[in-house]
Formats: sequence, structure tokens, C-alpha cells
Amino acid sequence: MGYMKQRIYSIALSVCLLLCAMLSSCASEPQKNKYSAYSMDYFDTVITIVGYEYTEEEFDAVAEGILAEFEEYHRLYTIYHRFDGLENLRTINDLVDGAHRTVTVDRRIIDLLLYAREMYDFTDGTVNVAMGSVLSLWHDYRVLGADPATAALPPMERLAAAAKHTDITKMIIDEENCTVTLTDPLMKLDVGAIAKGYATECVARSLEERGVTGYILNVGGNIRAIGAKPDGSLWSVGIENPSGEEYLAYLELNGESVVTSGSYQRYYYVDGKPYHHIIHPDTLMPAEGFISVSVVCEDSGFGDALSTALFCLSLEEGLALVESTPELEAMWMSEDGTKTVSSGWNDFLKNKG
Repeated sequence: MGYMKQRIYSIALSVCLLLCAMLSSCASEPQKNKYSAYSMDYFDTVITIVGYEYTEEEFDAVAEGILAEFEEYHRLYTIYHRFDGLENLRTINDLVDGAHRTVTVDRRIIDLLLYAREMYDFTDGTVNVAMGSVLSLWHDYRVLGADPATAALPPMERLAAAAKHTDITKMIIDEENCTVTLTDPLMKLDVGAIAKGYATECVARSLEERGVTGYILNVGGNIRAIGAKPDGSLWSVGIENPSGEEYLAYLELNGESVVTSGSYQRYYYVDGKPYHHIIHPDTLMPAEGFISVSVVCEDSGFGDALSTALFCLSLEEGLALVESTPELEAMWMSEDGTKTVSSGWNDFLKNKG
């Protein structure tokens, strides 16, 4: 074999070996796998965690950390349970000798209540965490309504009397000393309209700060994506159809949040008519007009508050609010089955055509 032929053969062999080595390296590179975990222990709902990791052990470690954070927020934000040695929203609502005490709380409670005040202003009072006196009446009657023999509506005179104690300015927050005082002895806090979404956003941001990506959280309908999937593809999320049939829409997410409020989620029957849990602050009755309202935005806490607000506003008022708010989109499903979407909603559709 001549020198040139030997040289060409040597180069070709080297290139072939290099390609084989590269292909072998790519083939042996570990791939992240999809894992999931569930919990029903916090916020009175199902928490679903889906994420991608190289091993199940790695995923379990992340999932356990996520649930540990949700446990902390649940203990702080619940209005139904006390915990030894912990001041939470339940103890803020408690009366001592007929009056509320000034309660020193965890900074995370202060931050939630400050955000609640922002949402009160943003929604012109539609989302009001000081509605606890009214909402507790509905809660009690909803519990009784689990038995058809005792199902009844709260008397309007009782609701009207309770509504006199929903002035959010009577919630006094001292940021420097981390204290909360309710100056109206008949006032109660209820953060049900924002707490799940707010906690979900806090947990998601904690993951992002630690560099975790490729996860999606579903906390009772409050969905928050943390980045895209490892292969760069987006998360596909279905909007539940209240009728139980095919999903209303499929959205694609890359770090955004989707939150749905619906009349079909928590309700009870009185004389054959369903009464759901989203109470209009003006009528003091379940809001009418919609079966579900879904919103897409970057912040799950904001989405939680806005889905509730839009459920109580008229379609015209709600559309005006959404169209005037950057990075907020919504879909309404009316009681007659009509769907209405904001101008940018379709940008998130999986099948945009």
C-alpha cells in the first residue's frame, strides 16, 4: 500500500473510531425519568408532584422536601386547627375574654396577609380575607348539609349580621414586630381564596432558587410548572370539564400557573338545588353566572385570587380586568355552557390551530 493510501486509511479509521466513541458516549449518557408522588395531608386537598430525575431516590428526596414545605404552610395558614407551640391563623381568630389578642406570628403569615390586602385593593374588595364571619356560617351549613335531612341555607339575617364584621381595615399588621391584631371581636380571617395558590407559589420559587427544574405541582387545581421538561418540551395541562366529559382545553406551560375556580368543586344541596362555596361579597350568596373560571399567569397566588374574583364579577367586568392586566389570561364557562376567552388565551393552547 502506498504512503498516500496508508495516510487516507489512517485518517478514515481515526474519524470512524472518534464517531463510534461519540455515539457510544451519547448512548450511555443517563436520561432523566418521570416520577410522581401524592399527598392528601395538607390544605384539605390532593397534592400531586410530577418531576424528572435520574433516579427514584433523587426524586423522592425532592418530593419529600416539597411536602415538608407544604406541611409548614398548612400549619401556619389553617383556620381550623391549633398546633402546640404555634401561633397560626386559627389562633389569630381565637377570642380571649371576648376579644382578639395581639399575636406574634411567623413572617410567612405576615407576608400572606400583606398580599391578601394587595388582592383586596386590586379586586376592589371582591377578594376579602376578612369575610371569615360570613364564610364560617356557610361552612357550618355545608357540613350539616352532608345529611339531606339537616340541609338548609344560612338565614339571611345571620349572614347580614356577620357581614358587618368584614372590614379588612380592622386587621392591623405590624411588620416590624410581626404581629397581627383583629380589632373587631366578631371578625374572623378566612384565606381560602388565596392560601393554596400563595403557598404553591412559595414552594415553586423555593425550588427555582435551588436550581430545581422539570417539575409540575398540582395543589387542588392550583397548577404551577417549574421550568419545562428535560427534553425542552412543555407541560400539557387539561382544563377540567365540569360535565366530566372531554377537557375544555389543553394548555402548554413553561413555568406558568393555571388555576380554576368552579361551582362544581364544593357544594351541597338544599331542596334539590346545589349551593357552592364561592360566596359573592355583595349578595352573601354563592356567585351566579359561571360554572368555572380558569386563569393563566406567572404567579399561582395571583391566579388563585383572580380566579375567585372573576367568578364573582360579571363577564364584562372580568374581561376588562383581565385585558388591562399584563400576563393574565382567562377562560369563562357560563352556566349555559358558553365559553369566553381573553385575547391572549389561545397563545397557551396546545393545538393552536
